[in-house]
Amino acid sequence: MNDLIYQSGFGNEFSSEALPGALPVGQNSPQQVPYGLYAELLSGTAFTVPRGESRRTWMYRIRPSAAHPRYQRLPRQIAGGELGPITPNRLRWSPFELPSEDTDFIDGLLCVAATASADAASGVSVYSYRANTSMQRAFFNADGEMLIVPESGRLRLVTELGVLEIEPLEIAVLPRGMRFRVELLDATARGYVCENHGAALRLPDLGPIGSNGLANPRDFLAPVAHYEDVECPVQLVQKFLGELWATTLDHSPLDVVAWHGNNVPYKYDLRRFNTIGTVSFDHPDPSIFTVLTAPSDTHGMANVDFVIFPPRWMVAESTFRPPWFHRNLMNEFMGLIQGAYDAKAEGFLPGGASLHNCMSAHGPDNATTRQAIAADLKPHKIDNTMAFMFETGRVLRPTRYALESPQLQGDYDGCWAGMEKTFTQGK
Repeated sequence: MNDLIYQSGFGNEFSSEALPGALPVGQNSPQQVPYGLYAELLSGTAFTVPRGESRRTWMYRIRPSAAHPRYQRLPRQIAGGELGPITPNRLRWSPFELPSEDTDFIDGLLCVAATASADAASGVSVYSYRANTSMQRAFFNADGEMLIVPESGRLRLVTELGVLEIEPLEIAVLPRGMRFRVELLDATARGYVCENHGAALRLPDLGPIGSNGLANPRDFLAPVAHYEDVECPVQLVQKFLGELWATTLDHSPLDVVAWHGNNVPYKYDLRRFNTIGTVSFDHPDPSIFTVLTAPSDTHGMANVDFVIFPPRWMVAESTFRPPWFHRNLMNEFMGLIQGAYDAKAEGFLPGGASLHNCMSAHGPDNATTRQAIAADLKPHKIDNTMAFMFETGRVLRPTRYALESPQLQGDYDGCWAGMEKTFTQGK
């Protein structure tokens, strides 16, 4: 992975060219683009949003994207597309199995939960992906941007703007409409996808934390220009209102020779997160672990937060160390990349997931609670772990497929069974 070149920064106006002089100077789209390229704009926001909110990228490509035949609905659709019956129960899944037949990234997508139907203008959908072969086709998502969280297996994301390689403990974000191909760098790959239908992800404000901490902009990496001048049949698949449609081109759609803008794919290494903790008492709110956030139309409430629970020191005085028991207005979908989560002794496995919706009471399991109460409160390092959470202000409804899958743990509530009464009145 060290042979790849990236550009550093978050939200920057980047520029890159794979051939010298391919980027026009002085205007976006001159009458004759260098090298006979076509100018094309990819807009990720409405034209009239405030300048600071605008996401757009000018591309200079071999063929315009408009040159394509009619799309046809694919017979094979994404598994789990139908939302299941309403349930307020706490849910947990074991890891979804890797496929036995040849399965690329698209065919390996499984929708686990969603906040609304695919035509909603906000909210999120959450997927598991499982694959054992590289894509021989290209894909783009018209429904939202995609946050990819690998749990096992390395991925090579070949996008219109360049190449990103990611491994477990790294993430990538692909803008809405960005064309790409997923190649496997290992025999198999599995992980999670958060499809964000609302405002684009960005860094959270730091507020009282100050000017440093959490994820630093310089650690976000964007690709440099990389193009394919290939003339052969290539299937181009798009996801539109939850359905997969495809057309066949006579060339690779990943043919952008030069580009400039801020609507770009990017990657981030979760190991570079600057964790903020407590040295006095009590467990801070999980918002201090926010890597990326997408705001909603309700001030202070996110359409989705991407939160991690990384290795960290636990230093506090005379207090309960694990996350406390709580009921929350937000809705929490949790996954595990490696190790164990400090609030669960067993059952929450890498590649698995849990879902605690609005006002669902949850917290550390019985075994973890008993151990934490009796612990000697010396500084303690939580190591070799990485859990994460997609937290949204809207209820996440599991799909019928996820609710009927054998991976759903029917005994999840049992992890809180046997919580002893320790009340001692008058003592």
